Amino acid sequence: MHKLALTLIAATAAACALPLAAQAQSTLDKVKSSGAITVAYRESSIPFSYLDDKAQPVGFGWEICGKIVDEVKKATGRADLKINTQAVTSANRIPLLMNGTIDIECGSTTNNSERAKQVAFATNYFYTGTRFLVKVGTPVKTLADLKGKQVVSTTGTTNFKIIRNLNEEQKLGIDLLGAKDHAESALMVQTGRAVAFAMDDILLYGLKASSQNTAELAVVGDAIQVEPYAIMLRKDDPAFKKLVDDTLAGLMKSGEFEKLYNKWFMSPIPPKGINLQAPMSQELKDNLKALSDKPAT
Repeated sequence: MHKLALTLIAATAAACALPLAAQAQSTLDKVKSSGAITVAYRESSIPFSYLDDKAQPVGFGWEICGKIVDEVKKATGRADLKINTQAVTSANRIPLLMNGTIDIECGSTTNNSERAKQVAFATNYFYTGTRFLVKVGTPVKTLADLKGKQVVSTTGTTNFKIIRNLNEEQKLGIDLLGAKDHAESALMVQTGRAVAFAMDDILLYGLKASSQNTAELAVVGDAIQVEPYAIMLRKDDPAFKKLVDDTLAGLMKSGEFEKLYNKWFMSPIPPKGINLQAPMSQELKDNLKALSDKPAT
């Protein structure tokens, strides 16, 4: 009886697995059969994906996703493809992609090895690293230049942990201060309570651009622990990943990608006309040729 019961359980499990296998549909097949694609956006990931003053998604990543959707229309033969949009957060973006609610996410998502266990990433399209916001003229290029000085970072961030660990490892004697948010951290530099604010460089450019006296601040230093951002896709869907990667490769090789970069990072952007003045990193310049989707460790 025991052996028979085990056999029945195994047979039942196999039967239950069949519908699940049938549901494992590629994104392109799903889009073609449904006549719709759902593109995810972030509400405040400036300038990658965010809402403008009309509550419509805009941004660097969002515009690239539009070009990907154009290629999806061609690949599926659905010129009438309906484009649904879905706001996502850091907490729900991966579950919503995995369960099929969204088909692609174009924001500021870090491509790392841990996430790659659950989802796939396209060719890296931005690189960010911990750098420093200082007053103009402050002689800082590396963390060692801040030896014995006061440095602030926002409490609870990976940047704070990185600086704390390096400070201990290199015995720099940095007085590391914790601020409750990015605005307070930046204010501490402006008021002289800290020499430098350590944070993701793209966030620092945004803070600098939105400060009352932009000319007095500078983003400086060699990037520490550089990490890539990439468009997020479902795992084990090679046909869709190839389409997305090919689209990005075309943009990068033609010069269109660089034009989009300058539009969103080096020019006034909606809704307030702020210019981030964030020049393209060497890592990204290199990847326009390498076309790598290598994750951060």
